Amino acid sequence: MEETISLRELFETLRKRLSLIVAITVLATFVSGVVSYFFLTPIYEASTQILVNQAKSEQQLYNYNEIQTNLQLINTYSVIIKSPTILEKVKEELNLDRSVDELNEQIQVSSEKDSQVFSVIVEDPDPAMAAKIANKTADVFKNEIVKIMNIDNVSILSKAEVKENQAPIKPKPLLNMAIAFVVGLMTGVGLAFLLEYLDNTLKTEADVEKHLGLPVLGSVSVISSQKTKKAKTGISVQKARGETVGR
Repeated sequence: MEETISLRELFETLRKRLSLIVAITVLATFVSGVVSYFFLTPIYEASTQILVNQAKSEQQLYNYNEIQTNLQLINTYSVIIKSPTILEKVKEELNLDRSVDELNEQIQVSSEKDSQVFSVIVEDPDPAMAAKIANKTADVFKNEIVKIMNIDNVSILSKAEVKENQAPIKPKPLLNMAIAFVVGLMTGVGLAFLLEYLDNTLKTEADVEKHLGLPVLGSVSVISSQKTKKAKTGISVQKARGETVGR
């Protein structure tokens, strides 16, 4: 026979383990906040925009084929920007104490669809260094692309700058705490149901009838020590008065 759990029993389980659920949720949120604010290193972002110009020619000002060619070249430029040929020069000119692979992980290249503009985005714990790396990468790329592909249709549209009171892009403490709150709440609820499932003790007369299928003939009440003391005190007083108990 399959057991069914009513909604009332679910709420009763949650109510019984409410302190555990609250404790786990608060602890998870607190730990996430402490780690986010005091232990994780803030990361800042700087970006510069590069424009892929139309190839210079004596033809009409706007040539559809030339624009399509430039758009297709953006994918090639994105790979070249993050290549060791470019990044090695960036590292040398800025005297960076990191490897080319580490520098590669800091740089991202993004472009909008059907746009001749793409961005070089750099992440670094130091906002000033992030801006320097972004600008230097764009400068080196502009100079080296002439030698690599024998073309000169790239120009820097805007340089990376350090903004006043610039906020880090990560970590985001409030977001982390919100996620920790949800995860802690789900963990607490799951643990509450697990403990309830593993608890096979019989606590009430209803449990005896439900699990054993036996009728309850009687029950032994729990007498507290305080009531026992009061009863003994009453008996002692009656004896002192010369009264007979139980007759």
